[in-house]
Amino acid sequence: MWQAMVSYLADWQVFVQAIVVFCVPYVIAFTFRWIRSAGERETTNIKAVDHEDQQEIKPSEVSADHFSGDFTVDMQLVRNEIGHNSDVRFREFYIGGTDIRAAIIFVDGLSDKDLIDKHIMKSLMADFSPKYGRGQLEVKPAIPNEFLKNHVLPISGIKEACDLKDLVPQVLRGSTALLIDGSSEVLILSTTKAKTRNVDEPTSEALVRGPRIGFTEALSDNTALLRRHGENEDLTFIKFQVGKRAKKELVIAYIKEIANPELVEEVKNRIKKIDMDDVPESGYVEQLIEDNYLSPFPQVQSTERSDRVMSALMEGRVAILLDGTPFALIVPVTFSMLMQSPEDYYERWIPGTLVRLLRFFTALISLFVPALYISFISFHPGLIPTKLAISVAGTREGVPFPALIEALIMEVAIEILREAGLRLPKPIGPAMGIVGGLIIGEAAVQAGIVSPIMVIVVAITAISSFTIPSYNLGIPLRILRFASMFCAAVFGLYGVILFFLLLGSHLVKMKSFGVPYASPAVPYRLSDWKDFLVRMPLLMMKRRPKMMHTKDSIRKG
Repeated sequence: MWQAMVSYLADWQVFVQAIVVFCVPYVIAFTFRWIRSAGERETTNIKAVDHEDQQEIKPSEVSADHFSGDFTVDMQLVRNEIGHNSDVRFREFYIGGTDIRAAIIFVDGLSDKDLIDKHIMKSLMADFSPKYGRGQLEVKPAIPNEFLKNHVLPISGIKEACDLKDLVPQVLRGSTALLIDGSSEVLILSTTKAKTRNVDEPTSEALVRGPRIGFTEALSDNTALLRRHGENEDLTFIKFQVGKRAKKELVIAYIKEIANPELVEEVKNRIKKIDMDDVPESGYVEQLIEDNYLSPFPQVQSTERSDRVMSALMEGRVAILLDGTPFALIVPVTFSMLMQSPEDYYERWIPGTLVRLLRFFTALISLFVPALYISFISFHPGLIPTKLAISVAGTREGVPFPALIEALIMEVAIEILREAGLRLPKPIGPAMGIVGGLIIGEAAVQAGIVSPIMVIVVAITAISSFTIPSYNLGIPLRILRFASMFCAAVFGLYGVILFFLLLGSHLVKMKSFGVPYASPAVPYRLSDWKDFLVRMPLLMMKRRPKMMHTKDSIRKG
């Protein structure tokens, strides 16, 4: 029995040892975890106490960026904010005849140094004479900003800033900040010197007759060009800032007594909703404010011509100008407006009408001719006259590809040559496009890849697409050309008709800032047809387009 009890206890001892060996690591790990969490809680409490102490020491955290009037503190505040930039210049000095410390802050390259030296530094250091009575100067006198603005500084643009958020953006745009000891308001002096190119003829819009003046990258130059079109007290500019990190100035322009107030408010609201870090070009604005971003057609017109913008404003439209780009935007826009040119109005109405009709006809050619060729060759050869059908069949003898592949080969080659011509230097681009087209077309025919009639069709299509006056309308027509070719390859002439119906329904459904994109065709307005397919004489166009719902519908004179 004793041996059984001993063996039983031995078994329990082994069992207890196993439990201890298994549980001890977990107990140790739990103990260390508890100790560490207790330490973290204590550290957190200490930090919270320290934070409360700091809040008690600095109760005015909100006003930390405001200028105090202490020269040393304010200068250090500005240095901490933008002093790390190598192009920011700090120049400290004493105002002449006093012991008052002052400093100017500007960006090298953006500010006019001659203007700073002659009209700021010289005025404050050499020509300054405080017009105070004797006994008014204290040990550390303070000079009122009104005295500096009215008697000392010969600068046209002067503003006041009370904190960093007002000072830093102005300095980074080219203005000069003037800090004076004892003053809690910093003077912002307009000394911007922007380097821009001269006003030249627009490069993207060729013209035969009309003003050869195009917009530049400077916003002030562009607004001045609109002002120079004539004295117009109703021409209104409203300024906005776009871009969260890289801020830029944007201006909307309209004629106050003509434009529909609802249209102006809609444009303002869409501009205010732009939320991006940077808006480098007006193309960003165009994509962010358009009605239907899934449509291939442009719903905003871009132009470099100031006369086109002014004509649009006189019709009750709104223009958008962005600093840093020569392309202005016009809203709202219609399909017929994109097919028009300012030269239509500079010539007499008969040639202007014929040229406009030619543009609409060539737009149809560039969109549907390759699709019609594919449908006739593949599905409906009976619709072709007999002699022409025999000639086409003879030219296609030996061509190993169907009509669709043949058309795709030539169309893709033409698009590649066109894009290459745009990217090459100007002296080489046009020659490269012509020579490349001739060589590729001739080589393809000689090799038996395509037929001569296909080369003619593609050449006519490419030439027709060049007649469209708006570049951003030509691109969607080129894209839709391929869609029409695929429809023709699948369904023949019925596919072309179906594609035309779908395209027409899409255009009828679209709107640009509330204006139907297909107007004045749909909805039908007979009075607006005077400036649609036919450009009637100017004496007959007494009213502005009804689609714009302008405040003043009658043109003066």
